[in-house]
Amino acid sequence: MSEELQGRSVAFLATDGVEQVELTEPWKAVESAGGKPTLVSTKPDKVQGFNHLDKADTFDVDMSVADADAASFDALVLPGGVANPDALRMDERAVAFVRAFNDAGKPIAVICHGPWTMVEADIVRGRQMTSWPSVRTDLRNAGARVVDETVVVDDGGPGPIVSSRKPDDLPDFNRELVRTFARVTAAH
Repeated sequence: MSEELQGRSVAFLATDGVEQVELTEPWKAVESAGGKPTLVSTKPDKVQGFNHLDKADTFDVDMSVADADAASFDALVLPGGVANPDALRMDERAVAFVRAFNDAGKPIAVICHGPWTMVEADIVRGRQMTSWPSVRTDLRNAGARVVDETVVVDDGGPGPIVSSRKPDDLPDFNRELVRTFARVTAAH
């Protein structure tokens, strides 16, 4: 096991409709690097994962976003799926939670449709990012510089943003997520 994230606490913000592999694979990467992942959600008990449009597994929620404080975490992961970020962006507490990580200069990793919640939090202006193709217009309209790459690390804001396009990008996403989280959290 790697020790890059030893003792670091990483929030994963998700609700029903989360793309399962975009939750489970980064979760494993954080654990393998010695970090402690926590599933934060807008709903109690469990969230329903999906494999694209098909129901998959359910995941136990560790903490409600109403009870979560960004100050208690070192970094944030925003998995995709279509329904997941669409629901999160409509929840004021979820949006405020994401904004708090940005305002504190903490790293955020986001994949696929996940940037929708960041757009709602108004934290992508001037940032270079990538996403699922249908989200790119929203990112541009919110002021982001959009590129089509497997992974983008933008260090130009209060805290770094690691972004990727889709499940096929997970190996690159997970590598840069761990590398960036370790670099930034070690400095704090």
